Amino acid sequence: MNAQPDPDNVGDYLISARSFTEYRAMFALTEDDLRGDILDCPGGASGFTAEAANLTGVRPLAVDPTYAMPHGELAALAVAENDRGNAHTIAGTHRYVWDFYGDATGHHRIRQVSAELFGADLIANPERYVAAALPSLPFADGQFDLVLSSHFLFTYADRLDRDFHLRSLIELHRVASGDVRVFPLLDQAGGTLEPLVEELRTGLAAAAIRTEIRAVGYEFQRGGNEMLVLH
Repeated sequence: MNAQPDPDNVGDYLISARSFTEYRAMFALTEDDLRGDILDCPGGASGFTAEAANLTGVRPLAVDPTYAMPHGELAALAVAENDRGNAHTIAGTHRYVWDFYGDATGHHRIRQVSAELFGADLIANPERYVAAALPSLPFADGQFDLVLSSHFLFTYADRLDRDFHLRSLIELHRVASGDVRVFPLLDQAGGTLEPLVEELRTGLAAAAIRTEIRAVGYEFQRGGNEMLVLH
């Protein structure tokens, strides 16, 4: 199975269009964090890169295998996927805390705007979007001041084994000169993954990578208010 969404089989994964505002909350990003070279991996259809590029001194880059698709097709797919993702969320509404969005309509609206922003930026600035996949990235050691990874590792723990997670985390750490932040630490159904998280922290410690679990002020999946930080 491919590690990340396969451009020829994107139905296996949701291509989510999370917004810049959601990223700030999920990763507890401060003004000091938003500087230099920032990698979003995998970026999906997030509007984070498009919005972060408007900030002074920020050079964002997104990586995802779906960027190998024709960009016009992917831009259209991002909008369609938002409808699919929202329907998926509403079907399991009891698993979510709606405070951040107000309700399902607010959730859909935020993601819709983000999907449209992503599509426009993908077409206008394709150099910001690199087609590649974990656990092997085409970047130099320490290239990024901050690396963000949202809703892939741990989320698809039913398909991606411990070894894949460990290799991916080590690779994300390799390309970072600062923090790597991974959110959330739940699977797609909202299940807790403490044994996997602790196994990975042990494996990372053996590779001389220091980690911590940090609480954030954002919770959408119930219980999903922590991120893994690699220093």
